[in-house]
Amino acid sequence: MKQSAREHTGRRVVRIVDSVLDFGILVLILLLVAFSLFAMWDSEQVRRTADPSRFEIYKPTQIDTVSFEELKAINPDVFAWLTVYGTSIDYPIVQGADNEKYVNTDVYGKYCLSGSIFMDAENDRSFRDFNSIMYGHHMEKHVMFGDIGCFCEREFFDEHLYGNLFYDGSDHGLEFFAFIHTSAYHRTLFSAGVTGTENQQQYLDDIKATALFYRDIGVSTGDRLVLLTTCSSETTNGRDILVARITDRTYIDTFAVVDEPGANLPYPFDQLYRYRACIVSVLVLLILIAIALYVTTRTRRKQ
Repeated sequence: MKQSAREHTGRRVVRIVDSVLDFGILVLILLLVAFSLFAMWDSEQVRRTADPSRFEIYKPTQIDTVSFEELKAINPDVFAWLTVYGTSIDYPIVQGADNEKYVNTDVYGKYCLSGSIFMDAENDRSFRDFNSIMYGHHMEKHVMFGDIGCFCEREFFDEHLYGNLFYDGSDHGLEFFAFIHTSAYHRTLFSAGVTGTENQQQYLDDIKATALFYRDIGVSTGDRLVLLTTCSSETTNGRDILVARITDRTYIDTFAVVDEPGANLPYPFDQLYRYRACIVSVLVLLILIAIALYVTTRTRRKQ
């Protein structure tokens, strides 16, 4: 009799311990899922703050630049606008007193992890320098300078030849001729405003020698260059650089007619497409909660 009571008590203790462990594991899983979903949500918020569509209303045009002047009134560090045809790079350009401020500051002058596209503090805002350098974060989902990495593919480089640079009240063309993958410690290339014909020629020679892809468009020391640089995931401290020549001639955006994915989906499906990551995350969470409830209920029945 006593043996039977002890066995019964032992089994009950085992069931309780087993239930507590099951419950603890479920709680841990749900916490991990919740943390993962929060991380995804937070990452999406950072991406949305850097989405070029947020700045469309300020983009200068030949007809009207009032909106651009309004942005400059909000933040006097805004002075130009960069567009790389066939990519999502379509942003206002800022320049701070140093190269640290706009790493984590948006074009409105507010703290933001995605930062801004900014020009080297040593460069002249009127692009009179031989070489001007612009920096931007390499981000996923085609925001900031994330699309610079696309130029590492030969076909993409060959098909994307032009862009536009607005400054001093007028548009100027960008003619891309080199894509470079190098180290952040390549001091020669990251020297802004190179002066002296000999130094400038050496700079051009360095671009050609270092370039992964190069187009001979007859660049000389009499030209003005723009280097768009961002981090690269290919190597430690790696940098991707897209090099262009500034021209007085502007170029037609032959990619303008290409719609973005999901752009032609009827309402409300276009909204579903836009927030697909969040929707999937919520569905996964609901499924896990359902599994947890099922397991908990089953455990209670055993008791």
